[in-house]
Amino acid sequence: MNTKIFRSMSYGVYIVSTMDGERPTGCTANSAMQITSSPATVAVSINHDNYTNQCIKKHGVFSLSILAEDSEASLIGTFGFQSGKDVDKFQGVDYSIEEGVPVIRDSCGYVVCRVIDTMETSTHTVFLGEVVGADVLGEGRTAMTYAYYHNVIKGKSPKNAPTYLPDEEKEEKPEEKTVGKRYQCTICGYIHEGELPPDFKCPVCGQGADKFKEI
Repeated sequence: MNTKIFRSMSYGVYIVSTMDGERPTGCTANSAMQITSSPATVAVSINHDNYTNQCIKKHGVFSLSILAEDSEASLIGTFGFQSGKDVDKFQGVDYSIEEGVPVIRDSCGYVVCRVIDTMETSTHTVFLGEVVGADVLGEGRTAMTYAYYHNVIKGKSPKNAPTYLPDEEKEEKPEEKTVGKRYQCTICGYIHEGELPPDFKCPVCGQGADKFKEI
């Protein structure tokens, strides 16, 4: 089975958020879709290992912030490559509370959903939510696709993502073997070509140069 065909399917890039008691938490997601228009319902897939999964189950409401191509790329790393159980992912992030849950302001907009059903797979929970709030935050901004994230930002899939392919870490384009020094972020997999300045920050996850290794 050639799983690379899944890369030809269309995905967006989202921040799915909810509340962990009194504090906000969330994770990066790419498998979300509108199911019906009236009443408006949305489905999103979250890995069982993501702390956000259990928080959505407890709180019963979640938001889906739709990232734009010009959204701060570090949002993807902040919410996708560390656990909300250990880290306050919203620290330093511009957000607001809508319908009782956090939404990312640096985005095209958001929808807020009340969980009305779930479906369990061996690795993920698919949450079906009835939309209780929505708004456009970035008129004219272009929604980021997962292809844009891979091809332009050069980001990798978190291992908990539904679209993660194990061979991603092994792949290397033939032409890349002939260039100079290359460094890979050990947190998110982003590859930097050329010399690595001491004050360099990963454009995907925001980590410093000390988290990079030469490849």
